[in-house]
Amino acid sequence: MTNRENTLRTIRFEHPDHIPVAFHVTEAVFYNYDPHEVEDVLASHQIIAGANRMRWDLVSAKRAAEEQITEFYDAFGVRWRGIIDGIRGAVTEHPLADLSKVADYRFPAHPLFDAKSERAHVTALKEQGHFVKAGLEHGHTFLRLTDLCGYTNTLLAMADEDENLISLIAKLEEYNMAFVQHWSKCGYDMLSFPEDLGMQVGPMISPDLFRQYIKPSYQRLMKPARDSGAIIHMHSDGDIRTLADDLIDGGVDILNLQDLVNGIDWIRDRYAGKKCIELDIDRQKITVFGTTADIDALIREEVEKLSTPDGGLMMIYGWYPGTPIANIRALMDALERYMFYWN
Repeated sequence: MTNRENTLRTIRFEHPDHIPVAFHVTEAVFYNYDPHEVEDVLASHQIIAGANRMRWDLVSAKRAAEEQITEFYDAFGVRWRGIIDGIRGAVTEHPLADLSKVADYRFPAHPLFDAKSERAHVTALKEQGHFVKAGLEHGHTFLRLTDLCGYTNTLLAMADEDENLISLIAKLEEYNMAFVQHWSKCGYDMLSFPEDLGMQVGPMISPDLFRQYIKPSYQRLMKPARDSGAIIHMHSDGDIRTLADDLIDGGVDILNLQDLVNGIDWIRDRYAGKKCIELDIDRQKITVFGTTADIDALIREEVEKLSTPDGGLMMIYGWYPGTPIANIRALMDALERYMFYWN
């Protein structure tokens, strides 16, 4: 069974061969661990990581620019500040903090789209057994508004039904729509709409404001993708329990959400066996501070409670600095063991 077939069967509850697992190594890992240990742990887990994953070029770059502070403006005119370590920094300047500037604001130019050649490339990848996906940049709507205007300014403007903010949302949707419409012509298996909406407890935006301003934009953006036959994927970090049903109602086929902050039992009771879940595995508690036995127990519990022989569960982990490498090894061991739980 190819990766594409297994993934499609998982999403459609059609009895996949195994639970799909994505293991992402963030750039910061290559700066903050012994590179030989990183190389060893990745090479020793061929199923989910494989060999030849060590980024020695990043290690060299880090040594050449050790602990330098970097400040830069992104393509949207937002000013950022952070350490050169592969982790996104913090916004220090919002170009539309004064919402009266919205009328004169111009979004970045779109790239040159070539749907014919891109479709041919996507078709070739499918024929090779790959599950092919594209997606908007992380933080495409709500977070983009907070980057541009500031978090407090955005929420206050929503509460005030500020016409400048309403105009900005429309312009932002038009900007994003150009990407979605292009990808919808290219035959992708899945289009993703990643955006963090949750905090440690509760969402960053109230359900009422989400339904008034963000959900309608999501629905319009997702429509051409759905009409093209693409699977709709939504990622959101944080506690999104009060928004999850709205996201699904808005057209989401796969909901990526974090395990412990939302609650494994809550996810099971709400969606197990009914909706395909891409479970974002804990990066705050057990994998960082637990024992190797705790980690094994966590993955086993999640697989037993959230998966079925028919499918419906995908798992994903992002490796960031601060997690003991022994725990990373234990996590990878557990993932490679329990991804075949029903086989």
